[in-house]
Amino acid sequence: MNKVLIVEDNREVAGILFDYFESEEVELDYADNGELGLKLALEIEFDAIILDLMLPRMDGLTVCEKLREAGNETPVLMLTALDSRNDMLNGFNYGADDYLTKPFDLEILEARLSALIKRYRRTVADTFLEFGSLRIDQKTHQAYRDGIKLLLNPTTYSIVELLCQRAPDIVTRNEIINMLWQENEPNSDILRSHIYQLRVQLDKPFATAMLITVPKVGFRLENV
Repeated sequence: MNKVLIVEDNREVAGILFDYFESEEVELDYADNGELGLKLALEIEFDAIILDLMLPRMDGLTVCEKLREAGNETPVLMLTALDSRNDMLNGFNYGADDYLTKPFDLEILEARLSALIKRYRRTVADTFLEFGSLRIDQKTHQAYRDGIKLLLNPTTYSIVELLCQRAPDIVTRNEIINMLWQENEPNSDILRSHIYQLRVQLDKPFATAMLITVPKVGFRLENV
């Protein structure tokens, strides 16, 4: 079930959106001003946000801008009574993903929203890996455990990325060696050193270890 935030100060418009999307089995949350909308968007994970442009306390452009500045990439479909080309470009420049003018067709709104969500999910799937408390951003080559950034070099990053891709299955020592060095197998102490460096970042600061050694076979991640 998709989860959508509606930020709209016109109660009649909001009621129409609720009636329509609840019949489509969409889970909805609501804010009637920009400040509350921004707060909810930053605190709760949504699949998409329907955002009115003209809002009390904080306008829609500012809400969108602050979301993007905070690193929030949730798709934003902006609703507005303003329909000039400059108004539309303004919305995109502030981080909106799509734009509909009032009055709007509910089926078109649903179709546009669905396309945004599908595109976003595909992008996220291509960019992030997650297993337990571990989250890896493949675009930036950054890894986080419980939201804490791990300080990894390119080699330890490659190892943890492979382990996360295969988790909870075992990755053999030979698979790691082939990934890192192909046919130029190094001294076994080098791999041992990289695994130690990875443990220092992935496990040592936390109460429970994720990186498990499978004797004479390889390694795996445990969901903790």
